[in-house]
Amino acid sequence: MRNLLKTIFILMLLVAFPATAPAAGNAETFRQLELFGDIFERVRSLYVDETTDKELIESAINGMLQSLDPHSSYLNEESFRNMQVQTRGEFGGLGIEVTMEQGFVRVISPIDDTPAARAGIEAGDLITHLDGDSVLGLNLADAVDKMRGRVGSDIRLTIRREGREPFDITVTRDVIRIKSVRSRVEGNVGYLRITTFNKQTGVGVKREIAELREELGDSMIGLVLDLRRNPGGLLDQAIKVSDAFLERGEIVSTRGKDDHDAQRFNAKPGDLINGLPMVVLINGGSASASEIVAGALQDHRRAVIMGTQSFGKGSVQTIMPIPGHGAMQLTTAAYFTPSGRSIQKTGVTPDIAVQQARVEIAAEPARVREENLRNARDGDDTEPKAAAASGTGQSADDYQLARAIDLLKGISLYNVLVTN
Repeated sequence: MRNLLKTIFILMLLVAFPATAPAAGNAETFRQLELFGDIFERVRSLYVDETTDKELIESAINGMLQSLDPHSSYLNEESFRNMQVQTRGEFGGLGIEVTMEQGFVRVISPIDDTPAARAGIEAGDLITHLDGDSVLGLNLADAVDKMRGRVGSDIRLTIRREGREPFDITVTRDVIRIKSVRSRVEGNVGYLRITTFNKQTGVGVKREIAELREELGDSMIGLVLDLRRNPGGLLDQAIKVSDAFLERGEIVSTRGKDDHDAQRFNAKPGDLINGLPMVVLINGGSASASEIVAGALQDHRRAVIMGTQSFGKGSVQTIMPIPGHGAMQLTTAAYFTPSGRSIQKTGVTPDIAVQQARVEIAAEPARVREENLRNARDGDDTEPKAAAASGTGQSADDYQLARAIDLLKGISLYNVLVTN
């Protein structure tokens, strides 16, 4: 069997590395593939418990991808189907965006109005056990799969939160229907909340803005765009949301391994609120697509960014379907704000730093950010912004929102005084 495996790897090598490739590189790659074949055969022959070749190979693939950065992974057929359902805005589970860190599940952000958010799970929480079983040894797809289950069933999560002893939270699984965009009126200010960037977000923003304009009419003095605890999502939807408030100019650029892979995305004429003042709220749970929107509006001076330092995920993942096997999620590019900033590990620094009010602010734990994740890529900006203090989740009395509304009222009053 071992010789058969080596023969297979030789054939793989001949396909992957044609004769025109440097001989020295071929020889070293062949040696490493031979090592893999040798270890694979020893594991399947000598390991104490029964294993399947499929399990071993999928684990090896996942190990290779997850060693690159926290966001690259292999999705088997079931995981790939679940991901496709999630990006459509409806799926079963708990309602949290997660990543892996030090073998445990790290919560990037709970999603609004989901079982996880209602149970009190917070951004930065470390999930160490699922129903009493340690998550150590699981890859991210396996951990997520265990958190999914029959609607109405309970799962017990063991949480490690900085400043507290480990504790358990019981969450009841439900069908997660994400209305990614919500709005309401706050006096004469429009409030727009985006919880995630799925396929419905761009259309949702247009619909909610139209409803705000219809309700407030000419009395509307500004807009608060709330991106707190928004873990990101689809790049094209972040571009559409940014474009909704910009008349012209670059929104974001992406740069891959080769220069010819670079892309630039520009705004088209048309501002849904006709230039009215904007405040964008961010915090440590604002990641990826949220940071693209905040960075674009900040660089164009279209909005005042308020809150606390964002998560700092400045990379783009491409989902590559593998027929008959699922898909590979691979980090293929870094993105840059219009001014050329990379926010990888540094995040977006608010123009006005405002901590969320809590009873014991001194005891607040530091929020996990991209730079704290194992194998996180370094940023590509030679002059990263200084990090502001990290934020907390929304409290019953939303201090950050109150300050945003006060700022818009102040801008409106100033404009009236200047006009008169």
